[in-house]
Amino acid sequence: MMIEEEREHFRAKLTAMQGEIRAISGSAAQDLKPLVLDHTSVGRVSRIDAIQLQQMSQEATRRRQQHLVKIDGALRRIESGRFGLCFLCRIEIDLRRLSADLTITRCRDCVEAL
Repeated sequence: MMIEEEREHFRAKLTAMQGEIRAISGSAAQDLKPLVLDHTSVGRVSRIDAIQLQQMSQEATRRRQQHLVKIDGALRRIESGRFGLCFLCRIEIDLRRLSADLTITRCRDCVEAL
């Protein structure tokens, strides 16, 4: 059974990760603005590069948002006392596995069974 100190350690790490991602998201918000190109002064390759960079930025933002959702879920599980328990079999997830990814929701056996 996970002790309170471990739970608090994981909560602090998750909260720090959440803050870092939100800070990055705030600084990357400018990259998501609609792309405005002057077709008379920008070459075709430059336009393609600009569009590609914008798409990469949008994907990075989508991944950050997805990670925030996972972190929020982990924090809710800590509050409810279900953190570290497998969603499928309700057995404790190994602490080494949990330390590697604080947002996981399944034990190794259940992941392998899927």
